[in-house]
Amino acid sequence: MKIAFYGSSLLSSYWNGAATYYRGILRDLAARGHDITFYEPDAFDRQQHRDIDPPEWCRSVVYPATDAGLASVLAEAGDADIVVKANGVGVYDRELLEGVIARAAPYALKLFWDVDAAATLDEMRSDPDHPVRAALPQLDMVLTYGGGPPVVSAYEGFGAATCVPVYNALDPTTHFPVPPDERFACDLAFLGNRLPDREARVEEFFLRPAAALPGRSFLIGGNGWETKAMPGNVRHRGHVYTAEHNAFNCTPAAVLNVARDSMAHVGFSPATRVFEAAGAAACLITDAWEGIELFLTPDEEVLVARDGQDVAEHLAALTPERAKAIGEAALARVLRDHTYTLRGEQVDLLLRERAAQAREAA
Repeated sequence: MKIAFYGSSLLSSYWNGAATYYRGILRDLAARGHDITFYEPDAFDRQQHRDIDPPEWCRSVVYPATDAGLASVLAEAGDADIVVKANGVGVYDRELLEGVIARAAPYALKLFWDVDAAATLDEMRSDPDHPVRAALPQLDMVLTYGGGPPVVSAYEGFGAATCVPVYNALDPTTHFPVPPDERFACDLAFLGNRLPDREARVEEFFLRPAAALPGRSFLIGGNGWETKAMPGNVRHRGHVYTAEHNAFNCTPAAVLNVARDSMAHVGFSPATRVFEAAGAAACLITDAWEGIELFLTPDEEVLVARDGQDVAEHLAALTPERAKAIGEAALARVLRDHTYTLRGEQVDLLLRERAAQAREAA
């Protein structure tokens, strides 16, 4: 089937944490025979920080972030069997959602793909005129980056016909063990952009342990941290490109995952970093959130911390042997249960079933 996908960026992970998620799922769908076009705006300097060239498995359309650019890509929505609007494009989000619904062919399947469902639902609760809330009666399905039963229940409560979580996963062709790289040598590394609903948790789970363990070395990667006051044993790397993620994950003694406030509150929302680190056989320490055991087994495949003190204690007790055992167990688990091949199979089945129903109805 022909899929028109309107998202933030397929080509760049710069201020765009969903990039590897899009790549993993869409590449697998392309391998299953779908003809995919990904439409992304030229915005936020993402095109100046590309991680990949336009892939052979997907037609990539980068459009100017202007009214004319918007009109040019919406004009193609009517040619698709499936139209997808992802959240968080960053420009023209309302217009894109309303436009793809209005321009879609009568038989087309119309999807909203939410890669920040907990935050979107909070916005919808406080804004009766929220564009997603208004669009739900016209959408065939909502897919989410995660969120589990709480997100499904909330979306269906707002009137979604169907809401299905499609979790992050591992693409073993891009994330895998590699030799250490001294640029990323440290005791604990964290990778994530500085965002308002993450910063306080980074202070607790990363900066507090750093201050408590002055003899240990810490490394933070991601955009926006250059103006943040940090202990002297913390180094800042800035943006870390996707091609560097394996070395970033393989080199430190341990890697930290810190959920954003909304995702930690809802649970069932493992970030892409969880699977990327596990795919590199890193020893992962994660902040505690409901549902972690569905993805990795605590104390065997991941270390779970309730607060910064727990992080410091995990790090102080960690030996190279235990770190290696945890990382290898995590890699085995994600290769078995959490690959984009499995996620693609899930989405492919959903799309084919729903598209057939939409055609019958039309």
